[in-house]
Amino acid sequence: MQALRKSRIRKGDTVVVITGRERGKSGKVLSVDLGEGQVVVEKLNIIKRHTKPNQKVKQGGILEREAPLHLSKVMLVCPVTQKPTRVGIRKSEDGRRVRFSKKSNETVE
Repeated sequence: MQALRKSRIRKGDTVVVITGRERGKSGKVLSVDLGEGQVVVEKLNIIKRHTKPNQKVKQGGILEREAPLHLSKVMLVCPVTQKPTRVGIRKSEDGRRVRFSKKSNETVE
């Protein structure tokens, strides 16, 4: 698989899942992996991991954690309408590139 060079979704954004078993649920992005084209969303796509006790995890057992989702399965939530939206890029007055919601035409911070 070819690595992605850029993404319009960043760490800290609120996203909604548009396909799969977690469809319709939303959460905050914890990390973005552009090399694999995946995101980890808070409290979504939970898997059970069987672990042995070690230095990091004193108590072994079955731990639950978030698994990555593909970038194409999530959409940014518009800060104004609170609905999924596509994201565009435009130049601001001071020359910086900023993201904006195509649904409400407002900038996304």
